[in-house]
Amino acid sequence: MTGKREMTIHYMDGSKMKLDFPVQTASESAQVIKLKEALAGRHVVVEADGALLIIPFENIKYIQAYPAPAKLPENVIRAASFTG
Repeated sequence: MTGKREMTIHYMDGSKMKLDFPVQTASESAQVIKLKEALAGRHVVVEADGALLIIPFENIKYIQAYPAPAKLPENVIRAASFTG
């Protein structure tokens, strides 16, 4: 598990936080489960530089994560493009 991932959390107030991190699990199926659990939990939990961050979804406008996992939940719109 050597691949790097990055995530930008865009907050409701216009600020943003960029994070990079290693792949959390090699199993694509486990990645889908972790994503579903995070969405159900209504918060993002991150350990970064020795600190624990618990970020309520109510403070988040949206999250960008790169690269997108190959396997995603069934309700994800795929192959979309930014147009404007």
